[in-house]
Amino acid sequence: MLKSMTGFGQSQIVIGDITFNIEVRSLNSKFLDLNLRLPKMLSDKEYEIRNLVADLLERGKVSLIVETIKLPTAEQPPQYDEKRFISRYQELKKLADRVLAPYDTLFELALHSPEVELEQKDELTQEELRSFLSALRDALLQCDSFRGTEGSVLQQKCLSYVQNITEGLRKVEMLDPARVDKIRARIRKNVTDFFGEEGFDQNRLEQEIIFYIEKLDIHEERVRLQSHLDFFVVSLSGNISNGKKLGFIAQEIGREINTIGSKANDAAIQKEVVTMKEELEKIKEQLNNIL
Repeated sequence: MLKSMTGFGQSQIVIGDITFNIEVRSLNSKFLDLNLRLPKMLSDKEYEIRNLVADLLERGKVSLIVETIKLPTAEQPPQYDEKRFISRYQELKKLADRVLAPYDTLFELALHSPEVELEQKDELTQEELRSFLSALRDALLQCDSFRGTEGSVLQQKCLSYVQNITEGLRKVEMLDPARVDKIRARIRKNVTDFFGEEGFDQNRLEQEIIFYIEKLDIHEERVRLQSHLDFFVVSLSGNISNGKKLGFIAQEIGREINTIGSKANDAAIQKEVVTMKEELEKIKEQLNNIL
């Protein structure tokens, strides 16, 4: 199934007295470009989170934001590191003695030092982490499902563009016999105008005309172009979304269209070639956003 790289997903989970709001957004990118915004209690789990995102979303410019909201609960008394408090208080006393300052505020200063007052919760237990990762997976799967829906739209667009190129190829096939006749008539007329009716070898002229027409023959290019178009449609409808593979096939399609245009030497065929190139550019534009 074809997938877009544009997606969105979100989920929410309550763990203890904390609500986790998870939001995932993705855009197109050649590789996985992951931007994380995590709360402090998840900072040491970044590697695990990155691996989960890579497994489920593969590539794209992905933004993952996790926000926390602490629920109102009965107020808990703050906790302190006693050893750090004593050490900090003694340091402040020494500084006060050096400048002959009073000790009145030293107790409060030492008590509320960042290294003394402990946070109530700075990490998740293993069970809580499993619950969070489950919620994260839900958000990522929602984003992946969004990608699938967008991919179906892109698939229909690409199929219509391929159909337009195929129609252009059919017109080229219809125009090709008349092109060959015009080339033969033009060469014969130019030679006749220059040498007269009897001033050249008719057999030699016919051989040269055949040689020249073979150089301008586009039959093989038409066959290869149709083969590439068929392969593109099969790959487009496959079970795995592979935008890079489709990009390579599109390059081959473009190569054959360009060769037909350069060898055709015919205004009517050139017009169809321009139309096919326009449709191919539309395909390439869509492939930029296919996973």
